Amino acid sequence: MARLLEMLLWFSFGLILMISSSPAVTASSNTALNIADPRVHLNGSWDEAPGTWWTGSGFKLYVENLSSLTLNLGPHTTQPWAAIGCSVNYGPFQSLNVSEGVNILPLDPDPNGMNSSRSVVRINAQGWQNNRLNVESIVLNPGAKALTYKPSRIAFQFIGDSLSAGQFLDNGVDGAWPFITGETFRAEHNVNAQPGAALTDILSFGNVHGVSYQFFRTEDTGFYYTSDHNFTTPWSFKKDIPGPTHVVIHIGANDAAQNITGTAFVDTYLKFTDRLRRLYPYQPFFVLTPWGWPNADGTIGQYYEGRYGEIVNTRHSRGDKNIFLVNTTNWVTYADVFPGNQHPNAAGHRKIAGLFTQWLKEWGLYPAMAWATPVQ
Repeated sequence: MARLLEMLLWFSFGLILMISSSPAVTASSNTALNIADPRVHLNGSWDEAPGTWWTGSGFKLYVENLSSLTLNLGPHTTQPWAAIGCSVNYGPFQSLNVSEGVNILPLDPDPNGMNSSRSVVRINAQGWQNNRLNVESIVLNPGAKALTYKPSRIAFQFIGDSLSAGQFLDNGVDGAWPFITGETFRAEHNVNAQPGAALTDILSFGNVHGVSYQFFRTEDTGFYYTSDHNFTTPWSFKKDIPGPTHVVIHIGANDAAQNITGTAFVDTYLKFTDRLRRLYPYQPFFVLTPWGWPNADGTIGQYYEGRYGEIVNTRHSRGDKNIFLVNTTNWVTYADVFPGNQHPNAAGHRKIAGLFTQWLKEWGLYPAMAWATPVQ
């Protein structure tokens, strides 16, 4: 009996030793990054939490030997969850829901079927609302090494409303024409677009400010309804790395809906572009005309006809020759919109992106031959 007890004790001690000596999966054995790490390439607008504002805001990573990625999100994350897009090695953006706490992201295999030792991961907030990602840390698998992401030489800044934000699309901004255009050109792209917002700084469909004010703030207009951050802060445009090479504006539908006169709209637009020009002295501005509201009978409801050309011509007369009118007449038909709200459907957004891409090529801008950060 004594011999049996001795053997049991030794067996128990050995079992305890074996379990306690097993390597624990902790932050120390993984690679943990925070948003301030220069190897985390940010895009869009981030506050000090740190948390995202404006649709499409997110980050990009270039990682060697990547096999897993975990997002640790803090209490300022949209409750109960926020929708994100996640792309691996420039593949399609997979839609995922993430929430406060630990989120292990499913990393789809390389879309090109390659066993890459160096991978690019891109993550963004898809929604125009409920889009706050309070990223406390990004944890990579043991053995992974974060490298420096090199941004593309082309960088778009898109400014607009619901027609640019991807409202009503299942994948939000990731399916919208500005995002698709950016991807087509293998470019960096920020989308400051807010559904319901006018350009004029007025209350419009729940937006307490217009884009002519809100564009220059860190927060989108959702701040007003955010209990833990119901204020705005000035955005430092030095944080836009890289700064935009091309500025695209498509806005005015909600000004018209709020009965802003054509003369007043032109005045606001000119003052807005004055401020933009001080920020972006050398970048070309592209002013898109409305494609209108297509109806089932084939007619199209228009607004501010002739006014966008007036805006461009006025700037030309003042010496700004680096602004261009993009005529979108007949770009969108009833087949390209959701019948219930006349906003572009998924196919409609792809069509707009294709037509704008063709316009840009004719103007002289061509897609980059390859992404600046290679997958190897």
